[in-house]
Amino acid sequence: MKNLVIICLICLPLFTQAQNFEVNLEARKEIKKIEFLVGEWEGSGWMMNQSGQKLTFEQTEKVSLKLNDTALLIEGQGTSDGNIVHNALAIVTMAEGNGQYKFNSFLQSNQQGTYKAELIDNVFYWYPVENVRYVITLNDNGQWYEIGEANSGGTWFKFFEMTLNKK
Repeated sequence: MKNLVIICLICLPLFTQAQNFEVNLEARKEIKKIEFLVGEWEGSGWMMNQSGQKLTFEQTEKVSLKLNDTALLIEGQGTSDGNIVHNALAIVTMAEGNGQYKFNSFLQSNQQGTYKAELIDNVFYWYPVENVRYVITLNDNGQWYEIGEANSGGTWFKFFEMTLNKK
């Protein structure tokens, strides 16, 4: 009996690692679906401020696979007139459900949160608050094309747009 307990204690870590490997395969499969974002990107865009004025910016995005290809790390920085206007880090991981993701966002202002994200017909959506969504796709030229929209009374209006080229 004592030998059986020792064998079980020795094998327990191996069994746990095997279970983790199976989970990693599923996570890898889901993250692979959004692998089109991986790379270094640069370009420009515009956003509306609270008074409705359009402000332009230059943007870079560095996207890489992490944690044995089970997470996507996104590092974004936007500048306008030489000043940093956007500095963010996001980690995208698999969530429960096919095509469902967790979008963990961290801003230089110390704001952070975990948000719902999903892939629908090769278009990546993430939702930082209710009635706001960001939509990322590759356009016909292979560029990262992203818009931000807010829903007001059932109508979506665009408050953000950027187009980035892969370096």
